[in-house]
Amino acid sequence: MTSEAPSAAIPRSLLFLSVFYGGMVCIAGVLGNKQVALGPLAVEAGIFAFLLLVVTSSSVAELFGRATANRLVLFGFVPLLVSLALSIAVLALPASPDMDAARLTAFETVMGGTPRIWLGGIFAYGISTLLNVTIFSRLKASEGSSLLWLRAGIASVLSQIVDTLIFITVAFYGVFPIGELLLGQMLAKVVLSAILVPPLVYAFVALGRSLDRQG
Repeated sequence: MTSEAPSAAIPRSLLFLSVFYGGMVCIAGVLGNKQVALGPLAVEAGIFAFLLLVVTSSSVAELFGRATANRLVLFGFVPLLVSLALSIAVLALPASPDMDAARLTAFETVMGGTPRIWLGGIFAYGISTLLNVTIFSRLKASEGSSLLWLRAGIASVLSQIVDTLIFITVAFYGVFPIGELLLGQMLAKVVLSAILVPPLVYAFVALGRSLDRQG
């Protein structure tokens, strides 16, 4: 008789952060259908979920290293692509004749993006989040474990600039002039990244360490 070796337990913090990350991947595109005004800045609301993706991947990089954070980002393509496929399938299915016409129109408006917008979101997600992990980890390698707030802020700001360039260009180039939209979205995302990301990374890292101490 042979006995199986016990499998290595996943740290509680990594399990929690991974589940949270998957949820933010799925909701970001839905929230992006609304434009919100933050004082003089106008930004699509999906940025809030996307900033939480940046916060989560940076926190995983801080707690478990660059390789684990990169795997988290790559695994994030699974819920992203599955939710996109389900959205396309549901939109293709005929609606019930009993469904209110106004609700059906609203649903189709919110969930029915163009292929270029979907493609832009996929490219922007993968490149910008991997870039965030790369910058964050390289700064940690050169600066050590101190200055977490600075590493988080710099990585987030630079990755958000790249995210905006990729998404706006892929989704809207040739449809209308994108210069003003690029500058406005970039400014809004940079400001939000600088203000929100550093304290949230501190909070997520502290929460992760607390969860692991309880395990």
